[in-house]
Amino acid sequence: MNPEQIARVVQAFPCFVGVPIEQWGVSGAQLISIPPQPVIEEGHIFEHASFVLRGCVRIYKISPNGKELTLYRVKKGEVCVIMMASILGETGYEAIAETEEETELVVFPVKLFRQWMQEYKELNQFIYRLFIKRMVSVTDLVEDMTFQPMDLRVAELLLRKTSEHANAPLYVTHESLSRELGTAREVVSRVLKGFERSGWIRLSRGKIYLDQRGQLERLISR
Repeated sequence: MNPEQIARVVQAFPCFVGVPIEQWGVSGAQLISIPPQPVIEEGHIFEHASFVLRGCVRIYKISPNGKELTLYRVKKGEVCVIMMASILGETGYEAIAETEEETELVVFPVKLFRQWMQEYKELNQFIYRLFIKRMVSVTDLVEDMTFQPMDLRVAELLLRKTSEHANAPLYVTHESLSRELGTAREVVSRVLKGFERSGWIRLSRGKIYLDQRGQLERLISR
């Protein structure tokens, strides 16, 4: 990696600031770009640790009956903690990963990554802080699935995916929303059609218009 590339990595991941420049020259680290596609299957054994510099990676599980559930997304300045657990525990990957857009990664050989985890406190702390953050987010997801009614969960997802200051439609399918929520497409479609009958949203092929955002906000605040 050249100095400009190293500077980009350190800017996105300040946890590498303590790594001497000469270490990068022999690290075997490299930048790679990946188009939107599935990239890691369940059970994969890692030879490299990947850090996201640009783009977005969706991490999800598939149930025995074929339903997908999105666990979280990894974006710039983040890593997949399930991958980290797999690398540090020397076990197979317990999820599936796919890039949702053109994604740039910096990858390190696993042996080097484990060595740097021991040598550089900032990197060690960064990884374990992410473990805590993701643990909380996945716990929240489980609580939502267990205790929140589906209409509330759909409303929250629509609001999260749109801006309160924008009038543009949300380009999304019922199928993709169902994958986010870990439920059947028919369930999501039924909730959306109920919102449409109430005049809160308008449905079009591959698009959703939030005509009365305030009504959705009031629903989730009850």
